[in-house]
Amino acid sequence: MKRKSQVKSAQGNSARALPGSVRIIGGQWRGRKLPVPVVEGLRPTPNRIRETLFNWLQPWIEGADCLDLSAGTGSLCFESLSRGASGAVLIESSHTAVNQIRENLKLLNASNAIVLEEPAHQYLQGQVQQFDIIFLDPPFKSNLIVTCFALINERVWLKPGGLLYIEAPAKSELPDLPAGWSLFRSKTSGEVGYHLLKFNGSAVIATEEIVKNG
Repeated sequence: MKRKSQVKSAQGNSARALPGSVRIIGGQWRGRKLPVPVVEGLRPTPNRIRETLFNWLQPWIEGADCLDLSAGTGSLCFESLSRGASGAVLIESSHTAVNQIRENLKLLNASNAIVLEEPAHQYLQGQVQQFDIIFLDPPFKSNLIVTCFALINERVWLKPGGLLYIEAPAKSELPDLPAGWSLFRSKTSGEVGYHLLKFNGSAVIATEEIVKNG
């Protein structure tokens, strides 16, 4: 049996494994630090990767409608809104993480974001709302990338010319790309692979299924 001191030490090590905050890198909230909760599987995108990603996204981020399917800390959408995105929908299944995202949106006085507490694949089976940019960065141990990519493609969640960001273990392979998709950017950093896919297909969906932004 572990002694209390050992248990506390293990808990402390777990807490220190995560940053106590995330920093917004660019835009109107540049330099702002936001609290990060301790949640199992939560893995904030490292600053260096975020900086590279938003360099990639620079020509498209202004006025974009964004969706984050595994919001976690919310950092990807906070960064997007800071840099001029018109709105964001953040999907997260952890109640603790959702509460912290909402608190952080209040700290930023950001009114153009919606946070929904539900699993990503469940959200994607609901009413379709087309986006310019979708972030897909689920816990590495999950199989959500394959499931969510299939739903994004089949139900046409991206506008024509839209971009899908995928973050995954460096050794894992991307899903097979159907017609209408192309790999736009791809890099690895340590154990992380990060990729930007472009949707070049048409966006033909039943009219009653589309919820138009704005």
